[in-house]
Amino acid sequence: MSRRRTERLIVTKVTADGARRGPDRLIVEEPMTIQLDGTTVSTTMRTPGHDFELAVGFCHTEGLLGGAPVEAIKYCGTGSAVETEFNVVSVDTLGRAPVPTPRLGTTSSSCGWCGSDQIDELTERLTPLQPTEPFALDVLAGVPDSVREQQELFGDTGAVHAAAVFDHSGAVRLVREDVGRHNAVDKVVGAMLLAGDLPARDLGLFVSGRASVEMVQKAWAAGFAAVVAVSAPTALAVSAARRANLVLAGFVTGDTFNVYSPERL
Repeated sequence: MSRRRTERLIVTKVTADGARRGPDRLIVEEPMTIQLDGTTVSTTMRTPGHDFELAVGFCHTEGLLGGAPVEAIKYCGTGSAVETEFNVVSVDTLGRAPVPTPRLGTTSSSCGWCGSDQIDELTERLTPLQPTEPFALDVLAGVPDSVREQQELFGDTGAVHAAAVFDHSGAVRLVREDVGRHNAVDKVVGAMLLAGDLPARDLGLFVSGRASVEMVQKAWAAGFAAVVAVSAPTALAVSAARRANLVLAGFVTGDTFNVYSPERL
């Protein structure tokens, strides 16, 4: 279903020549509640579009599915989707997933990670990634420019993040955009899970902002071999990437970048 993702408004534009009234496009931001087998597991502010991918991707990267297959996805499993303005998505595994813990708060891009204890918990859920063919350095350097060409919403509004899948040739296979960095990644992961393309072995994940530990967690859960970010990683993200055997590159602009994981190339 097509959803309105941008809104056209009249604003005052100020330039060196003075002020004038004119049209502008702003990104739409709306809350979306995710339910797993009837239990609310998240409410997140997102850009409408690819909502089913977002819901499934979130459940997968947070470990909520427990390996259970997704049997059905629909808007508002307890009533009319129109009544909830298509802002409630229900993921159904027919009860095969572990019983989730209800979440009443809003999910944000900062999920309360506080140190090595959380990485230890993540390691208990996810095994370190097996080594794969290394990515050529020039391929990693070229990914941001390749993705930028496909960032339609960013071109219209300048207000969204992107996540993308790329291969060893540097070809961009999938791009998703959202007002939230974590949502963009979950949309990518959800699309791949629904297509039967997980784990994402031998593929890389691009993120258009900083590489937080949450981005590394989601990439690890999806089985990506590398994460490329245009901004810096956090120290905790680097620690998690090294535990995961995940390549992590940051400050990727032009032909320069830093490789934070592995410790040595």
